[in-house]
Amino acid sequence: MDERVKKYENKMEKTLTNLDSEFGTIRAGRANPHILDRITIDYYGTQTPLQQVANITVPEARLLQIQPWEASLINNINRAIQMSDIGINPSTDGRVIRLVFPELTEERRKDLVKDVKKKGEAAKVALRNVRREANDTFKKLDKEDVSEDVIAELQKDMQKLTDDYVKKIDEAVEKKSKEIMTV
Repeated sequence: MDERVKKYENKMEKTLTNLDSEFGTIRAGRANPHILDRITIDYYGTQTPLQQVANITVPEARLLQIQPWEASLINNINRAIQMSDIGINPSTDGRVIRLVFPELTEERRKDLVKDVKKKGEAAKVALRNVRREANDTFKKLDKEDVSEDVIAELQKDMQKLTDDYVKKIDEAVEKKSKEIMTV
């Protein structure tokens, strides 16, 4: 593959990686530690990701257990989880924080699937923007004595690459939708 196309493939790969990380934060009725990825707590004056100050485990299918390395952090972690948008109230016994994931209703599952599809569409738009940017760059190459055949070949490669990544996004959306709808 041409180096000029390779540069844009990296951007498309980042779009796919970003979509996967967004899907990881969607609550699907099962305990998933990645739902806490965006939560930070005040740790000696610095906003620190939760994973860096506590051990997060999944002892049961619908239970997350957070054990801070310092007992003094319990209240900070509790507050951060309550203020986040995950929609689960933590319970604590003074040493460990537990998050119990309620069973999702059919209506809530359908809403989550719609959200997944929206995120998938946004990722496809990002891919198309990368393709447009690449094609604009390729069109400017004719001023640098690059033949029209080479430019057409680059654009064809870019379209094939875009189609491949759109297919990967569709597969990821389908997989996540299936996971959410599974009771």
